[in-house]
Amino acid sequence: MMFAYQVNGNLSLALPNPEKDAEKLFASIKDSRESMQKWLPWVKDVQSVEDELKFLKHVNVNFGKGESLNVAIWWKQQPVGMISFNHIKRANMSADIGYWLARKARGQGVMHQALLGMVDIGFKDYGLNRLEIEAAVGNDGSNHVAQKAGFKLDGTLRANIRLLDGQYHDHNLYSLLRSEWHQF
Repeated sequence: MMFAYQVNGNLSLALPNPEKDAEKLFASIKDSRESMQKWLPWVKDVQSVEDELKFLKHVNVNFGKGESLNVAIWWKQQPVGMISFNHIKRANMSADIGYWLARKARGQGVMHQALLGMVDIGFKDYGLNRLEIEAAVGNDGSNHVAQKAGFKLDGTLRANIRLLDGQYHDHNLYSLLRSEWHQF
């Protein structure tokens, strides 16, 4: 693991090392594909370790440009997902957060703790004022993660994304402001 942020004894967030992490992250995507592809359109495009390697290299370049921050979620010494500031918007001092977690790590508070770590990084290290999460209305797990971390529902974005089923789906838009951090 390189350039890691320690969330707790079992959990850390680290910049991905593409050559070392691609195989394990791809295995998690492959194992969780059925449950993830319903909500995450990009899953269908990751069909090989090479696809994941290419993605990890790409996000590290974007990190170097200050455009995004994608980190692997390490739980019990294994990468089990990713969480990111997909777009860092310096003009508004805001970022949108995306995340996915391997099936084997779900239901144990891993994503909740990872999200709290990213919020901490966003407000303390990046000096951001607003963080946003979009979650498909029917994706109960993702909505619960946002709510449990104190994000407020700003509203619903109608027909916001086209998913694998070819239909357009509504997304809940959540936000957390720097002034609200640690107030829940």
